[in-house]
Amino acid sequence: MTSIGTGYDLSASTYSPDGRIFQVEYANKAVENSGTAIGLRVKDGVVFAVEKLVHSKLLVPGANRRIQSVDRHIGLATAGLLADGRNISNRARAEANDFRELHRSGIPLKEMTSRIGQYVQVYTLYSSVRPFGISTIVGGVDKDGPSLYIIEPSGVYFGYHGAAVGKGRQLAKTELEKLKLQEMSTREAVLEAARIIYLVHDDAKEKEFELEMSWIGDETNGLHLAVPKDLLDEAEQKAKEALETFE
Repeated sequence: MTSIGTGYDLSASTYSPDGRIFQVEYANKAVENSGTAIGLRVKDGVVFAVEKLVHSKLLVPGANRRIQSVDRHIGLATAGLLADGRNISNRARAEANDFRELHRSGIPLKEMTSRIGQYVQVYTLYSSVRPFGISTIVGGVDKDGPSLYIIEPSGVYFGYHGAAVGKGRQLAKTELEKLKLQEMSTREAVLEAARIIYLVHDDAKEKEFELEMSWIGDETNGLHLAVPKDLLDEAEQKAKEALETFE
């Protein structure tokens, strides 16, 4: 990354002469070095899937989850620095709890995303802090139906039908664009999400990974839950078969 002048990457509160904030761009690079996370918004719910890279064979399976529940009807998946993801999920839970205590109802997903986006953006304003090195996919089902958003390290957020962040996001986006998401069920989306994660991981096949998945929708009575093991095993098996056919 080059710019007019030097030293403009020492603080998140300093613009370069051409209007860039390098610390935010570096945070995006941290996301790109992470395993891929995707979200699918379909007709009856939302599905999350994460390529959780295993850096040591000594790690306990299922540890260091990248998919979190922040309210009964809302989940999130992160790509980037794991500790930053925990911070964001804890903040999201606090926001959901505050809203429930005040309004006696679950927080709408758009309101949750707005609050977390503002929280992330504050960390791009001061020289005493650094931007969060994660991109967050937030999804859920509320009175407006299924919704899905990405919150970037800059604090900006957008709504999506299909979302992908992390190292394999470009290939994942290409595959998501081929799907008729608005016509799919969550059960069908689980199979497609597993296939996409296995496909994008194929470029880094020398590293082991765990497939982490969750869903929200009619199948779960509107609750954010982990995908049942039998369905997860079926999705992984079909993904491996599809990968062999692709090759």
